[in-house]
Amino acid sequence: MSLADPVAFMKDFVAGGVAAAISKTAVAPIERVKLLLQVQHISKQISEDQRYKGMVDCFIRIPKEQGFLSYWRGNLANVIRYFPTQALNFAFKDKYKQVFLGGVDKRTQFWRYFLGNLASGGAAGATSLCFVYPLDFARTRLAADVGKGANQREFSGLGNCIAKIFKTDGIVGLYRGFGVSVQGIIIYRAAYFGFFDTAKGMLPDPKNTPFLISWAIAQTVTTVAGIVSYPFDTVRRRMMMQSGRSKADIVYKNTLHAWSVIYKVEGGAAFFKGAFSNVLRGTGGALVLVLYDEIKAFLF
Repeated sequence: MSLADPVAFMKDFVAGGVAAAISKTAVAPIERVKLLLQVQHISKQISEDQRYKGMVDCFIRIPKEQGFLSYWRGNLANVIRYFPTQALNFAFKDKYKQVFLGGVDKRTQFWRYFLGNLASGGAAGATSLCFVYPLDFARTRLAADVGKGANQREFSGLGNCIAKIFKTDGIVGLYRGFGVSVQGIIIYRAAYFGFFDTAKGMLPDPKNTPFLISWAIAQTVTTVAGIVSYPFDTVRRRMMMQSGRSKADIVYKNTLHAWSVIYKVEGGAAFFKGAFSNVLRGTGGALVLVLYDEIKAFLF
C-alpha cells in the first residue's frame, strides 16, 4: 500500500474498512459483554445485586433487559474509529520506523531491532490514539450504558455522549485513561513481537511455513499478547467510567490508585474480567484477514 499509487491505496483503504466494519459488527455482542464484565463494578447503573455473574449470564440478560439490538451499543463508534486509525497508522508508521529502526539489522542486532520495533509501534499507536481516543471513550461508555428506554439511558448516542462529557469535564474527561492505554499498546506489542519471533524461530523452515500453521501461530500469539496486556485495558476502561462524575463519586484518584484499589477490593482476577470474551473476539481479527481479500476482489 503506497501513496505513490493513490488508486491502489484507496482500494486497500476501502476494502479494509468494509472488512473491519463487517467483522466488528459480527463480534460486537461479544465486545459488549466483555466491556460490561470489565466495568460493572464501577458502574452507577448496575447495583451489586444486579451484577452479571459471568459471560453466559450477561449474554442471556442483555436482550431480556435492554432489547436485542442493545448488543450493538457503541458499535458505530468502533466502526468509525477504524478509518482515522488506519489512515494515521499509515501516515506515521514509516516515519517512526525510519527514526527508530533506520540502519538496524534484525539478524545481527536483535535487541536493538526488538526495542526499536516497540518504540516505533508505541509511538505510532500513541499518535493515532491522540486523534481517535474520544471515539474509543464514547464506544466504552455507550456499551456500558445498561438503561432500557431513552429515559433510563445515560446517553442517547455517540454525539450526545461526547457532548455531555465535554460539557462536564472538558477535553480531559474524553481522554481519561489515555496514559495507561499507551502502556497497554507497548506491552501488547512487546508480547506479540517477542512471542511471534520466538515461535517462528522454533520452526524447522520459517520461510516455507504452510499457511495454516502460520495462521495458527498468529492466532495463538494474538491471544497470548491480548491476555498479557488485558489488565491495562481493564484499568483504562475503569478510568473512562469516571468521566462526568462529581468529585464525591470518584473511586480512583489516578491510574496507580486504580491498580491498587482494584487489586485490594476485587483481587488479581478482577484485572482479567471478560478476558475469555476477548479471546473469542479475536476470531474477528482473523475474519478481517479472510474478508479483506474477498471484498477487494468483489469491489474492484
